[in-house]
Amino acid sequence: MSVLDNFDSWKGFLADRLEQAQANGVDQKTIAGLAAEVGDYLAQSVNAQNPEEEVLKELWNAASEEEQQALANTMIKLVQKK
Repeated sequence: MSVLDNFDSWKGFLADRLEQAQANGVDQKTIAGLAAEVGDYLAQSVNAQNPEEEVLKELWNAASEEEQQALANTMIKLVQKK
């Protein structure tokens, strides 16, 4: 089973990576930029594995660059609530 097969696994994976970045002193602005880059990659290169990812992909593709950054920041907040 891939991390992308299950949305909760995906959120857990993101939360772990976020914690690692913060532990290594990566600032929030850099993390947000990296999250946007990951969003771009996933939207362009990875097929959605579940309904939640399909919605995120459609939102990402419809959004402007500024809106994509807001979505990336929102995903960061979502996984930080864990």
